[in-house]
Amino acid sequence: MVNRSPASPHWSPEQVGDLSDQVALITGGNSGIGLETARVLARHGAHVLLAGRRPDTLDHAVAELRADTPGARLDTLVVDLGSLASIAEASAPLAAGRTIDLLINNAGVMNIPDRRTTADGFELTVGTNHLGHFALTAELMPALRRARAARVVTVSAQAATWRSGQLDDLLSEQRYRAMHAYAKSKRANIVFTQELARRLSGMSMTAVAVHPGVAMTNLQRHSAGLLSRAVIAMTRRTLMGSPAGAAWPSLYAATIPDITSGGFFGPAGRDQTSGTPKPVKLPRDMGSLAEGAWLWAESERLTGIRFEPHPTCRADDRRLNPGKTTDRS
Repeated sequence: MVNRSPASPHWSPEQVGDLSDQVALITGGNSGIGLETARVLARHGAHVLLAGRRPDTLDHAVAELRADTPGARLDTLVVDLGSLASIAEASAPLAAGRTIDLLINNAGVMNIPDRRTTADGFELTVGTNHLGHFALTAELMPALRRARAARVVTVSAQAATWRSGQLDDLLSEQRYRAMHAYAKSKRANIVFTQELARRLSGMSMTAVAVHPGVAMTNLQRHSAGLLSRAVIAMTRRTLMGSPAGAAWPSLYAATIPDITSGGFFGPAGRDQTSGTPKPVKLPRDMGSLAEGAWLWAESERLTGIRFEPHPTCRADDRRLNPGKTTDRS
């Protein structure tokens, strides 16, 4: 899709307007890019729901944000994106009556040394980064539809462009390599966003994807066994930006007016590693209608969730295989 959204060469989070009428849910909001995204949204008045697996880290994040912005409106949502049952349970109260204006699918795992699986038997990286967010977005669709003009922002990465990120053998059942699985999950984030944008056509809701450039976050710290401490320290000083700067594309996509569904955003600096955010070219072939339809159908098959964004879809019609997830009847 063509992205016609405006791009200021000097955009920064200071340009974010009043968000006091907005409710934002951020996965992985307890650390790194997610925490910095939450910080800016809360500072500008949004009611922010920080979603993550561990209550203690979520509470610590809330305390940090309230120290930074006294009076910030913050809540936490304990959810494990590697468990369809956890996603359904956490989402149910929100889907039943809350409104969500902004969903930022930010959380992720990377570079898992050995092939591991989620609670539902999916390869952990794709299962968390893509299938978990696919399921969460589906479960929260009633809350998103209540908003006047909801946005779904999904955070991908430059790894999406790697040749190893092709979506065949999606769950790495034939061959597993840690960073290949990560590249697949990040490509899936973009392909999912493109297909979601097509399915939202005619609705006020929009779906966009971003990549944050390069920053030292908890994802890179999980790779510490591959590098000496000295090399990591040097890398952080010379090559990688801060999580605060890496949050800019997410914030830009979440807050600029008149955004076009299907847009893709990243840093404007050299090699798109850092800099002010702007619309960037969609990576090659990731707007494919065939690939989008295939990934959507495969994601429905694997999760057991029929994900129909159209408002005429009833919540009880979304399940293909209720036995795979928590029965909420």
